[in-house]
Amino acid sequence: MNPAAYESTFFLALRRMRAPLITIILIYAVSVVGLTLVPGVDAEGQPTRLSLFHAFYFISYTATTIGFGEIPYAFSDGQRLWVIVCIYLSVIGWAYSIGTLLALLQDQNFRNAVRLQRFGQKVRHLREPFYLVCGYGETGQLICRALDPLGLRAVVIEIDEGRVSQLDLHGLSADVPALAADARQPEVLKLAGLTHRCCRGVIALTNDDNANLAIAIAARLLAPGLPALCRAETVETANNMASFGTRHIINPFDKFGRYLALSLHAPAAYHLLEWLTGVPGTVVEPHRDPPRGRWVLCGHGRFGKVMVSTLEEMGIPVTIIDHAPPVEGDERWVRGDGAGAPALLAAGIREVVGVVACTNDDVNNLSIVVTARELNPNLFVVLRQNLQANQALFDAFESDFTVVPSQIVARECLAILTTPLLAPFLSEIKQRGEAWASTLLDQLTERFGWEAPTVWSARVDADQAPALLRLLSVPAGPPVTLGDVLLDPHDRAQELECRVLYLARADDSTVMLPHRHTPIQAGDRLLLAGRGAARGALDLTLHNENALDYVLWGREIPGGWVWEQLAKLHARWSGAGADRQVRDSQAR
Repeated sequence: MNPAAYESTFFLALRRMRAPLITIILIYAVSVVGLTLVPGVDAEGQPTRLSLFHAFYFISYTATTIGFGEIPYAFSDGQRLWVIVCIYLSVIGWAYSIGTLLALLQDQNFRNAVRLQRFGQKVRHLREPFYLVCGYGETGQLICRALDPLGLRAVVIEIDEGRVSQLDLHGLSADVPALAADARQPEVLKLAGLTHRCCRGVIALTNDDNANLAIAIAARLLAPGLPALCRAETVETANNMASFGTRHIINPFDKFGRYLALSLHAPAAYHLLEWLTGVPGTVVEPHRDPPRGRWVLCGHGRFGKVMVSTLEEMGIPVTIIDHAPPVEGDERWVRGDGAGAPALLAAGIREVVGVVACTNDDVNNLSIVVTARELNPNLFVVLRQNLQANQALFDAFESDFTVVPSQIVARECLAILTTPLLAPFLSEIKQRGEAWASTLLDQLTERFGWEAPTVWSARVDADQAPALLRLLSVPAGPPVTLGDVLLDPHDRAQELECRVLYLARADDSTVMLPHRHTPIQAGDRLLLAGRGAARGALDLTLHNENALDYVLWGREIPGGWVWEQLAKLHARWSGAGADRQVRDSQAR
């Protein structure tokens, strides 16, 4: 679909309706002229003819079947005969025009043009920040559903028209402009708002690496200042994206490989990462740590190659089951299907400690792990889930790790978009060591439990903390610490159920786990974790001067203009009463 071909549906309709409109005009013209030429008689029986105005007036309401009346005088037989001819001519003309119009409305090209024009108008009229989501598969749906409660808009491009038609059924509170088109076309991206002043980023989530690469290149050339988050499932595509300066490249298989490596050598750090990146409100259950020893891997595709590389880097031997091993006679390879017991037994399933089912078929993966568990009940199981629709089946089987690529990509994208400080904090976790991560995990879970917390970022600027910024801008003003603002604005004797994990200064310096006495400065960015209610309470403190005044000094200042005026009046009368008492005492 080329948007340039459908710049105006009005002119497209005019081209299709050209012949019917000319036919109608000719019928009206001939009818009017003929009616002025046919002689008639007036009320006195004198010969007369209709004027052009009266003839046009009569043909207009007669040909459109509004009514019938002979004006300004009763018609002669000749005039009535001509009117009969005009009536049948107009019926034929209107039938021809209406038939052509109905055919136009059913024409797929015209309907595409109308849909394209409506989509473009919706995008042009957006006046709030939005993200351009390319691909509305499982990952795209997860991201749109997560952005919606945060008040962030999305514009969707999806090549499958069936998925676009189902978007309205997903219960999103905000209207999501969506277009069934190929996101690889630059004109489609521009129409969808790539160069729109309110566009805040591009998210390429299609299941085609070449399409994601094309989107990344278009974003880099047409909107170089816009962040692009792109999915890539091959190393070659990821490298190509990186060469064009793509900021965020997400490979779900590589990302999980890193998670598995982290859980092997630093289990506490992995549990902390899992707890911080979990869906708020869900309980994160600590699972047993991956054991060391020989593993069996079934399916040597893209994910399988990443898993083999990860395990071998950790010094863990792997036996691979695949239909076509690349090297005959290699002890690591077993030809066959992992869903059958013979291949698993040939790989030594009873002696290994773990199994990875990583084919691109969910039913096959479940068959593999069920058979493997029957042969070795103590196996550590890593199970790949390809489709979110099969969630009920995977819930019924208790695996140690369930790999869902769509969830990995969605969580990574949301972390980058909503909590940009989370990525550097997680990097610090991996570098601090197992003992440090274990201590922090114990502290956080002891305070908040194992329910995944709400993780968010806050910045001391005019948009996110106007009240606090005004206070910090006062020359020689009182210092404000983290502990001061992390009090409940409804009861300052209580601390908010949250903790600051990471502090980034305006001068690019950072502080890990800042203590409550750390002073706050203008431009500071905070990474916080805690209860959802704490986020709303902290936002109130940062935005409302009265709430901030109460939190810092305990002064309860009335809010609103009316209450402020009453408070001033009360203070004036109280002051006047005190002055009278002083004067009376002096007089005595």
